[in-house]
Amino acid sequence: MIKNRHGFSFKRFWSIIKKEFIQMKRDPISLKLPFIMPVVMMLLFGYAVNTEVDKIPTAVYDLSSSEESRSFLEQFTGSDYFVIYENVQSEERLEELIKSGRAKAGLVIPGDYSHKIKNGDNAQLQLIIDGTEPTTARTALASGQLIAGGFSQKYTSQGLLKYGITPEKLAGLTLKTAVWYNPDMESSKFTIPGLVGLILQNITIMLTAFALVREKERSTIEQLIVTPIKPSELILGKLIPYIVVGYSGFLFSLAICVWFFKIPVSGSLGLLLLLGFLFVYCSLSIGMLISTFAKNQLQAMIVMVFVLLPSILLSGFIFPREAMPAAIGYIGYFIPLTYFLDIIRGITLKGVGLDYLWQDALALLSFTIVILFIATKRFRKSLD
Repeated sequence: MIKNRHGFSFKRFWSIIKKEFIQMKRDPISLKLPFIMPVVMMLLFGYAVNTEVDKIPTAVYDLSSSEESRSFLEQFTGSDYFVIYENVQSEERLEELIKSGRAKAGLVIPGDYSHKIKNGDNAQLQLIIDGTEPTTARTALASGQLIAGGFSQKYTSQGLLKYGITPEKLAGLTLKTAVWYNPDMESSKFTIPGLVGLILQNITIMLTAFALVREKERSTIEQLIVTPIKPSELILGKLIPYIVVGYSGFLFSLAICVWFFKIPVSGSLGLLLLLGFLFVYCSLSIGMLISTFAKNQLQAMIVMVFVLLPSILLSGFIFPREAMPAAIGYIGYFIPLTYFLDIIRGITLKGVGLDYLWQDALALLSFTIVILFIATKRFRKSLD
């Protein structure tokens, strides 16, 4: 009797199930992914995604240095929206802190503040806001005006009786605000330059992440092993073509940013092109390192997700890093995109130079050297 080959066979069915479980056991990354990914996603979105900005680092230039100015500063910082980053002694220092991004706001208390308060005259303060991050800028603007209004009302209700001022003579407190670099607080001027960096990173990492993986899957890696080529020569040789392609993508994205979205480069274009090349090299190195870890393209894709997702959420691309818990925010310091975002936004929006960006440039250079070194060492180990 001839068996029906097209009929359902539980034995074959069970064999397929066992084979797939064996394959999953041999691929521990795929087996752990359903348990690791939800934890990572929940932690990132639960803690990093926060649009409520507080503890805005603020430089304070108190020319009054009086009891009245200290009283205002206590209420100013007691709101939790602002935290004093530094008490500066000059306008130049205040401008330097805001330009460098270390302070997101600057508060100037004039020297005659105490005198005007005591005499019932209108006392005017100035709040300078870094407009490159519209979310932070809007919060600083609204919070500063609210605090000043509340403080003025407090003095009005008390009548400043200890100074002998009558309600008719009371003028109140005025907060003059100024938004630098992005006066209209347009989100596009913050997002588009950052998007150039994000696209550049994603493309370059994807280009090289599969470079050595393809060699492994096609079994051509054995041919490379028997050749006299050195690991460093192979790594760098594979990077060169992708550097050309990746840098071309950077120039194209930058052109769209400038000509289509009308976001001019306020600073040095040459410096931006130079540091953009460094970031291309750094991102390609990350992709090459991923390819030394992964055994197949699926694993390479999984590792890429773990690299790219935190870089989107924790680098300051979308959400201000000041709004993140300290432990989560510190992770951003280990993400190269964090530093390139400071560079491209600093040059395009603020017009700053290397004197403000040298730390970011040094961080990118350090990342590139370390990652390339590790990638070369890992590939040499695989050859051995």
